[in-house]
Formats: sequence, structure tokens, C-alpha cells
Amino acid sequence: MYAHLSGKVSSINPTMVVIDCQGVGYELHISLYTYERLKNLPEAKVYAHLAVKEDAHTLYGFFDEAERMLFRQLISVQGIGASTARMILSSVQPQDLVGAIIQGNVALLKGVKGVGPKSAQRIVLELQDKMQKQDMEAGYSLGFASGNRNKEEAIAALLMLGFAKTAVEKVVSKLLDAPGNDELAVEEIIKRALKNL
Repeated sequence: MYAHLSGKVSSINPTMVVIDCQGVGYELHISLYTYERLKNLPEAKVYAHLAVKEDAHTLYGFFDEAERMLFRQLISVQGIGASTARMILSSVQPQDLVGAIIQGNVALLKGVKGVGPKSAQRIVLELQDKMQKQDMEAGYSLGFASGNRNKEEAIAALLMLGFAKTAVEKVVSKLLDAPGNDELAVEEIIKRALKNL
């Protein structure tokens, strides 16, 4: 029903954001991953998922489509509800979550509050093949689990902005290969890369 909401970030805390869309405030439940990326933005585009229960209609918000896709895959697993899926995405970086599921790392999933051994095994069993087959190009490839996370996060953000993957990877790699640039923050990588794209 709701694809995304764009507007002013009216209020935000680690679990919730209110997006003001031309005078109407939409309250969305968010993960810590999304909070970290939205907290300093005056305006934002937030991808949405509407969870309907008998007693409530709840909107969940995501910084990017890839996180929403992960959320939807998690809630497709029997016994994993929207609140648990959000807890998982708050406890584990999306790229690490994908890596854990593909590699069958049940221990990492069990470490999340509210996820028991059976649920962790079920997540791996039901999603492992799907994730291996799907194109995770939106930014959460297995390669994220190792290597320069800032580089990968910057690439993912630039891809979400609509730039071509080959151009983005070339510009970011060249930028980070320069002396003294290997420790740049994600935001700085993105800013510098935008000047060259």
C-alpha cells in the first residue's frame, strides 16, 4: 500500500521516525540501522512496509529498499514477526545478516534478543537458498561481511542514488586507494565521490 514516504523528518528516536508529508505526519517504526542514517537529515525518503493485524496497522520504515527486502524476507519465516525482524535488523548490520544467513551462522542469529535456537535455524533454512540465488546488488552482498565496510556502505548509498555500479565502484576505489584515504568515514567517501560522478 505504501511504497515510500518523502518529507521533513519531524521527529526521530532510535525506534521511531515521524515523516511530515505536506502536513500529515506518518509514524514509522525503524531499526537502529535506519536511525543512524536518518538522525541528522532534515528531510528523507523512507521506504515503508505496512503490517496489518486485527488490532493495529503499523508502518515500518527503512533507509533503503535492500533493508526493506531483508525485513520482508525475515517476516516470511514462520514464527518471525515484524517486531522480531526489526530487532534483528537493529542488532545486526544488514550486510552481516546476509553473510550470516548465507554462511549458516546460527550463533550470530541466536545472539539477538527474542531469537531462540529454533528460530535462528529456521531463518537459515528458509532464507539461505533464496539469498544465494537472489541478486543482492542493492548493497548487501556477501562481500560486505569482510573488507572495507565504509567503502561498501558508500557504494550501496551511491547505488541507491541511481548511479551506475561500474562508475561508482571505479570512483570509490580510486578515492580510497589515494594515500591517507583508507580510513575515511562513509559520509566523506560519498561527498567526495559525488564530485567525480
